Amino acid sequence: MADTDPRPFWPKGLRRGLRPLPQSMCEALRRSAARVPDRTAIVFYGAEISYRDLLSRVETLAAWLQHEAGLAFGDRVLLDMQNSPHFIIAYQAILRAGGVVVPVNPMNLADELAYLAEDSGAKIALIGAELIARFKTLSANGLRIVVAAYGEDIPVPAPFTLPAVIAECVLPAELPPGFVSWAAAMSETRPPRPDTAGWNDLCVMPYTSGTTGKPKACMHPHASAVFTAVAQAEWYGFGEDSVLTAFMPMFHVAGMQFSMNGGLSAGATLIVMCRWDRDLIGPLFRRYHVTGWSAAPTMVVDVLAASSFEPSDFKHLRTLTGGGATMPAAVVEELQQRYGLTFVEGYGLSESLSATHINPPDRAKPQCLGIPIHETISKVIDPETLDNVPDGTVGEIIIAGPQIMRGYWNRPDADAGVFLEQDGHLFLRTGDLGYRDEDGYYFLVDRLKRMISVSGFKVWPAECEAMLYRHPAIQECCVIAAPDSHSGELVKAFVVLKAGQSLTAAELIQWARGIMAAYKAPRQVEFVSALPRSGSNKIDWRKLQDQERAAVAGGTA
Repeated sequence: MADTDPRPFWPKGLRRGLRPLPQSMCEALRRSAARVPDRTAIVFYGAEISYRDLLSRVETLAAWLQHEAGLAFGDRVLLDMQNSPHFIIAYQAILRAGGVVVPVNPMNLADELAYLAEDSGAKIALIGAELIARFKTLSANGLRIVVAAYGEDIPVPAPFTLPAVIAECVLPAELPPGFVSWAAAMSETRPPRPDTAGWNDLCVMPYTSGTTGKPKACMHPHASAVFTAVAQAEWYGFGEDSVLTAFMPMFHVAGMQFSMNGGLSAGATLIVMCRWDRDLIGPLFRRYHVTGWSAAPTMVVDVLAASSFEPSDFKHLRTLTGGGATMPAAVVEELQQRYGLTFVEGYGLSESLSATHINPPDRAKPQCLGIPIHETISKVIDPETLDNVPDGTVGEIIIAGPQIMRGYWNRPDADAGVFLEQDGHLFLRTGDLGYRDEDGYYFLVDRLKRMISVSGFKVWPAECEAMLYRHPAIQECCVIAAPDSHSGELVKAFVVLKAGQSLTAAELIQWARGIMAAYKAPRQVEFVSALPRSGSNKIDWRKLQDQERAAVAGGTA
């Protein structure tokens, strides 16, 4: 593969190198608080917290973690909360105390939590009050737990509609043994010990499930976190006048790095939403003049379909970005033609702590991962021979750069399968299939392990889904493999229809055969009212695939 330099399409006005970087996420927050102490850092359903106040709360909680909870440098701490000021304060306080954040999906149940605590070695957790019952066993086993109620700072009456979880997240009259209230922890009066966290010290360990086996923790030092936070802030031009959404889950690397850490490093204001509510887009965007929105494609589709949406809601919006799933071409066109907005797609993984590729905002290509960001090298290789492949040829995407994890926590066997040394660089094998075009832009075809084999022909579900989205009656779809005695596997599509539309399976199959090769066209169609979502609001194709396999094994399919 020719080593095409993507820099001819580098964003206009963007420096090729990053500005001098803070040596830790703690230092990044202190720098912002020093520059703009009175700037609003966080908005949460009417509650507002300045950078000065945010830093003060972080220092207080960090002191409690050190002096009362006994947090030692390098200790891992579970952080299991909904998006909230408490999540942000807790995240920063863990780091300020010298700990390592282990972000947890609030949907995880007791057995999953027990595994994460045992595998990470965490002895402290900071959680939302709605999760107390799930943590009782862990508390009995010695885990020290701080409990927060999200609604503590929200004005009464609240100026915005509150999600149900706010009402559910209240402290009981008496906390179980081993639990400590947020207010008690925040009553600490001693200062924290001096901050010694640096570039190479562990910062955060997000867990990734992969395709098989138990979840694995990705070890990221402060270097990874600071790099992707600042790189994204500079790529999109965030500054102290920026107002960014924090709607994507912050336990996930996309919401964590673009919104929380990227925004705080830039001194921006974060508009935090605890649970997704499309009807709040208008009120929040109008009141706070939102300039940057990071959204899963499903969120954008949801908002544009809402009866409460008004075009003026986007009046101040300058940046609209997302990733993890392809934005339908029709929606990309509508955003551009009706609202003058370019949906800027990017790409990253838990193993890279978010972005490795982003489209240049001034020259974005639709349904494209973009180009490698600062100091990042990417290639496409044959997944079997590991040889480089020519531009335009599908292969496995590999990446090297400052944002790549140090390795999996206590998983040297897994490390051996994901790292590849080539041309003097240590590359991460992503397991994602894609290609690079002649301009140096990267495109995703599919996950390596998601391929469907129909009579020996390879079918990539994402390609089928993109074509199915052309049907005017389809709102959402997901393609998986179904077993077939004749062809080995066949293509099955789960489809959500737009309101008021009707379509039969036979009609869709016939239509699909008219726009794609016969072996790619669905042979089975199942209409559903909604598709399952992962914790980061992506369509959960794995869940559908697992259900299909289980149904077949049980003889019900």
